[in-house]
Amino acid sequence: MKNFIIGQYGFFDTDKFDKDYREGFYGIEACLLKSKEDISLLQLEANKKNLHIGIHFPLRAGVFSFRDPLFLDLNVNTRMQAFEAAEKELSFIKRENINPRYILFHYPKPVIINNEFDLSRWRFYHKSEYVFESEYPIDNFIEYSEVLFEWLNRKSHEYNFIPVLEFDALNKYIIENTFVEALFDKYNNVKACLDIGRLHVQDRIDLNFNAIDILKRFSKYSEVIHLWNAKVGETVEHSHFPLLPNLKPIDGWADIERYVEVIRVENKNIKLLFEHRSDLISKEELESCYRWINQLYNKD
Repeated sequence: MKNFIIGQYGFFDTDKFDKDYREGFYGIEACLLKSKEDISLLQLEANKKNLHIGIHFPLRAGVFSFRDPLFLDLNVNTRMQAFEAAEKELSFIKRENINPRYILFHYPKPVIINNEFDLSRWRFYHKSEYVFESEYPIDNFIEYSEVLFEWLNRKSHEYNFIPVLEFDALNKYIIENTFVEALFDKYNNVKACLDIGRLHVQDRIDLNFNAIDILKRFSKYSEVIHLWNAKVGETVEHSHFPLLPNLKPIDGWADIERYVEVIRVENKNIKLLFEHRSDLISKEELESCYRWINQLYNKD
């Protein structure tokens, strides 16, 4: 379990930390912490337990109107504001000596979706977070993506962190082309994050999407995998539910065994972040979750 990461979101929840942590875990990921006290607790526990810190951008709540910078917005002023705000947060993180192993951003943002995408089964906080493919030319997507990769690659040296791009809903430009792989090859300090819950949901609601294909293509570029489950039918239920071996694909849950096997074959150095609500299950069930995933991924 030495590659396992646990999370803290919104505030540093000591009860959650005590329940989730196991000796020998790799790290802890934090996002949208509300106070300096929360950040101090994060650093204290990381130092005490010898944990690496990962940041799901932004570290602090209230830095943006919404969580994710719109690096790829078609409006030049919105794009520039995203980079400027991100730079300020990077400066704060460095100034506070937080020293994260990685800092993660969602990509692409805004999310580019096809016009038939089932918005009722995907969570967006605000209309600004997505745009339809018919309104967003592929040439702009390629150009702005390279600007983002180059900027992150440069900032990784300046601020000493691994930039990680977590895939949000994926569009035909990524699915049908290989230019994103070429960007990961060219700017190789930049890594990917694959989110099992998001991949599962999109696989079920988007006929043009194949989660296994994405895992095979991008696992080798990934620094971290986000692990959570959901039951997908006419609606999406139990979002961010822990991965338990008794949750079956036939009932709408993700095929975790298949997903993890693809990841394991493609990349044996990935960190596994349990981005789940452990409060929904017992301590015994959580132990079963950890044990099962450890057996699947670290079985060699």
